[in-house]
Amino acid sequence: MDIQSNHGPLGPEAEETDWLAIGLFEGQTEPPAALKETPLGALIGRLLAGNEVSGELGETIPILGHTGLPAAALLVFGLGPRARFDAGAAYAAGMAAGRKLAGKRRESVAVLLPDSDDPRAIASALTEGLVVGTRGPGLRKSEPNRHEFGTLRIVGPAEGPSSAVLSAAVRRGAIVGEAVNLARDLANTPPSEKVPADLAERARRVASEAGIDVAVWGLEKIRAERFGGVLGVSAGSDDPPAFVILDYRKGGTDAPTLALVGKGVTFDSGGLCLKTASSMEDMKSDMTGAAVVLAAMQAVARLELPVNLSGYLVLTENMTGGKAMKMGDVLTIRDGKTVEVLNTDAEGRLILADALSYAAERKPERILDLATLTGSCISALGLKIAGLFSNDDGFSAEVLAACKETGERAWRLPLDDDFQKALKSGVADLKNIGGKWGGAITAAKFLEEFVAKVPWVHLDIAGPSWSGSEGGGRDEGGTGCFVRTLVVLAESFAGRARERARA
Repeated sequence: MDIQSNHGPLGPEAEETDWLAIGLFEGQTEPPAALKETPLGALIGRLLAGNEVSGELGETIPILGHTGLPAAALLVFGLGPRARFDAGAAYAAGMAAGRKLAGKRRESVAVLLPDSDDPRAIASALTEGLVVGTRGPGLRKSEPNRHEFGTLRIVGPAEGPSSAVLSAAVRRGAIVGEAVNLARDLANTPPSEKVPADLAERARRVASEAGIDVAVWGLEKIRAERFGGVLGVSAGSDDPPAFVILDYRKGGTDAPTLALVGKGVTFDSGGLCLKTASSMEDMKSDMTGAAVVLAAMQAVARLELPVNLSGYLVLTENMTGGKAMKMGDVLTIRDGKTVEVLNTDAEGRLILADALSYAAERKPERILDLATLTGSCISALGLKIAGLFSNDDGFSAEVLAACKETGERAWRLPLDDDFQKALKSGVADLKNIGGKWGGAITAAKFLEEFVAKVPWVHLDIAGPSWSGSEGGGRDEGGTGCFVRTLVVLAESFAGRARERARA
């Protein structure tokens, strides 16, 4: 898809396009300023006066016929309340508009940039949403039900940001939107097509094409590196595990490194503690954390951000073969700690323990992990909010600030020391589950044991990683959640490093 930007005015001399898309705010009474003196402005004014459009976020109304512009047809889409219009709302609105228009083949689509106090951020977020909206979950449909546009053009008002600023924002939005789609595609891929070795090879190709250094460990290297958690979880599968290390170094040799760790269980049956059939339906997405890390690092590399990032994708299946780990088995993690396995379906924390231990050994300034880790977090926060846990208030605040900037939702939950008591084992250093209550917290408390006191944030994305239905800013299937937030976090990390270098 060719994604462009240009400035208005949107008069009769505007470039021809198959569809013109215009956002309206909830409760808006007049057409956008750029259209007031045009026939299209009069048309929109009549629609508003007749309450034919509400401006509700997610609303899409196609209008066929004469628009007063060279555009063959018009799509009016809702932006929600003006007072709450931010990057998150722009992303959701763009996704709804993109999804509506992508249902048929469109050679060209132009979208008017809405009025805002931060046109750069809105242009990027709107573009991200439009790009994501053109991509559906139907990867294996015999006939695709979404189609990329031949050309997508974001049109800024003549009095808006400069051409260079708008162009850079739209380019950023296109790159980030494509990265979100990469994470979604990986989550939606059937599990038989992404066994650990296959997913590792896909990660190698993606990283190499983006200019990221990549190393892939197979079973023997994993065994030699003492990844006991990974070896235990993978033992029940005929397909061996893999561990992918990504290194992006554009921040300078003396700049600090942000480490990103992603859980990559390519299918989770629960092991011998077998899940029910309904609970396995979306377990092809249990590798979303790894997909998000890969996609975010691809975006950072394509944007050429001056930052140092390391990514760790720990990939395995959790199956029920004859050599599967058993209740009561004791695993030795990379850092030497021993773990008694009392639930084989609490496998994500076991493989993350190895990956976090290894990441901490490389002495990054910060570590952030993402994992579809616990149903308890869904019980606590629902399906759209991630649980955030941290051993460092400053880093936690940075991540939450990045979430606020993108509109992706996370809520900090406690990590108090008394939860550690629930993880005590009589035969090993730890056990892999706590008691009946606070399961998301005890899982995070388990992970904390392996970060060697490096400032760390854990995002439990079990809820927002997957959507059971289409609606708002989410499609059915994998959502690619937090790719956008990680890019913002990398941008802020790069900015902080520059400030430190100038000091």
